[in-house]
Amino acid sequence: MAISTVNYEVLDAAKGRFIAASKRTLEFASEWGSVTNPNLGASANLFALDLTPWLARGASQLSLSLVPEGLGTADDARPSDLTRAELTEFWFQIGVKAVGVMTNDAASGGLQTLAIGLYLPSSEPEVVFSEEFLKGFLDGFVHGCQKVGCVYLSGETPQLKSKMLPGKLDIAGALVALALPDRVALNPRGVAAGDFIVFVESSGPHENGFTTLRALAETLPQGYRTLIDDNAAEDAPKIEFWRAINTGSKLYTPFVQAVLKAGISPTSLENITGHGWQKIMRSAAALRYEITNPLPLPPLFKFLERELKLERARLLTLFNCGAGFAVFLDSEEAALQTVKIAAKFGLHAQVVGQVHRANASSDKISGRSVHVPAWNVILDGEEFALKK
Repeated sequence: MAISTVNYEVLDAAKGRFIAASKRTLEFASEWGSVTNPNLGASANLFALDLTPWLARGASQLSLSLVPEGLGTADDARPSDLTRAELTEFWFQIGVKAVGVMTNDAASGGLQTLAIGLYLPSSEPEVVFSEEFLKGFLDGFVHGCQKVGCVYLSGETPQLKSKMLPGKLDIAGALVALALPDRVALNPRGVAAGDFIVFVESSGPHENGFTTLRALAETLPQGYRTLIDDNAAEDAPKIEFWRAINTGSKLYTPFVQAVLKAGISPTSLENITGHGWQKIMRSAAALRYEITNPLPLPPLFKFLERELKLERARLLTLFNCGAGFAVFLDSEEAALQTVKIAAKFGLHAQVVGQVHRANASSDKISGRSVHVPAWNVILDGEEFALKK
């Protein structure tokens, strides 16, 4: 009788590539400490945190967070006829997204990611761990770690024959992030009426909305290779749908840390992901978020609005629509300074509106809501269950 076993030959070869990639990140968090054993390869690898900055400020405790996350199906949206070069490019962008899906959540807490790990289960490692994946994904992941300033410390690549679909890979992981001692903390009062709202650009849908995007691709005349051209400049190069939706996520950690280091204390930070612009009203308070000067809607989202035959309000609940991160600030001066800091990191940002009290006597909605007058859009908080 033939014995079914785990394919350790393929898995161990892949693990060697992952460890080699990890070693390329060892110096990325050197400002805060060092990896104890640079050979890596252990079941648990150690990072020695330099406590000197905390002790110098008389700190008696560290504020840490563990953030688990995953890409879901964001790595499944591509044509079947990609060339080897295109497939390597695709996986590079997915590698960046894998960093973004975790570290941008940490950034929304004002935290600096220190160490990050991956969990990559599959049923057919000999299929999913192709050369294009190992080259593209790991280069993209290392690139993302370098931009964020974190170490890729560990990972796991189990073969799960009875749990995973053939030829599919789940991309997930977790990170450890901390509040740095020379940065101000977020304003503990939270979002309140009078706050100014700054939006920071996205690169596309980032990691969300891919169930809808895959379904749309099946209806397009050239599928994933359909060109996106809605209202783009005439001399702008047209981009295929698969590239537009898979562009690596913007990584907001360096920008957020620069804001905090400048002494600016946001009342809240929001990573605009699933639920789209509903995420703006995450506070449980009865507030109206008035977006009077929205970022321009990028061509991809105009294309989606047209092809999906969506009203603008519905579009804003599915996608970030060009705004990947929101910063709430208690003064216009702080908001304008935040916009300038974003520009230093190559990020377009602008003051898009202000927070107001919800008023039952003048508003159609007495609780939480997002208003975008220029687009004739109102998002009702009753249709958004998440609160903090």
